[in-house]
Amino acid sequence: MQTNSQTAGILFSGGQDSATCLAWALEKFDRVETIGFNYGQRHDVEMRCRLEVRVAVREEFPGWADRLGEDHIINLAGLGQISETSLTRAVEIGVHGNGLPTTFVPGRNLIFLNYAAALGWRRGFSDLVAGMCEADFSGYPDCRKETLDTQMRAISLGLEREFTLHTPLMHLSKAGAWDLAAQLGGDALVEIVRTKSHTCYTGVHSDLHAWGYGCGECPACELRARGWAEYADGAP
Repeated sequence: MQTNSQTAGILFSGGQDSATCLAWALEKFDRVETIGFNYGQRHDVEMRCRLEVRVAVREEFPGWADRLGEDHIINLAGLGQISETSLTRAVEIGVHGNGLPTTFVPGRNLIFLNYAAALGWRRGFSDLVAGMCEADFSGYPDCRKETLDTQMRAISLGLEREFTLHTPLMHLSKAGAWDLAAQLGGDALVEIVRTKSHTCYTGVHSDLHAWGYGCGECPACELRARGWAEYADGAP
């Protein structure tokens, strides 16, 4: 993978996907700035874990350390105030009558991209990296490539600058995401993703499983555990 002379901003939540994408971006770009969003989540575990991932990556990968730039936190608490979802309110995890999961936060990824691009416009970068995925996604329509391509076209037109969104996990299964981490940083990176990142919807970060921390029962944990099992069996 060739390194270019650009800077990228990565939508960085502290979960498995964004942790893997961070390594991908550090391998590809000369400088990477991380962008986190406080959108009124019911728990702040990922917000804490994202900092732990940054520290671990710096310590384990000196070659990437100088490329890891500033961290930005954007306050989007208003999104949580208008969202009736399992991630922002005491709503049971399940499926709405319209078929969408209750963990779907309407407009979240679209809003994230707008703010990330606005930050990039100010700081001078036009490349964004994010962990959206069509292969193993949880039924979120704002993870589809068609949605994201359309949004990026609108952003580029509205900001009068060509912005590019990189989604290295778009066509990978969760097993494939684990395998990509191994390709990028070997066992050391896999261990950082496994023990430092957090994906569990319920915010449980006390029980360490083979695949990482979590309740082991919510859809996010089940997806992550299944991907780990397939990866461990050698079938990404």
